[in-house]
Amino acid sequence: MSTLSAASVESSAEIVEKKPLKPCCACPETKKVRDACIIEKGEENCSILIEQHKDCMRALGFKI
Repeated sequence: MSTLSAASVESSAEIVEKKPLKPCCACPETKKVRDACIIEKGEENCSILIEQHKDCMRALGFKI
């Protein structure tokens, strides 16, 4: 039978600590659609999708 000490539970909680979100990983839904549009139609034709992605990034606290 295995028992956990309070110290081992604490250290496990520290390992699971959240890391800050990186810009490359933020807003994957809007990023994917934006990138596909830019590749297929060119940046000048995707301004709405670009702005939607920027809005999503700003909502997460990124300064764009």
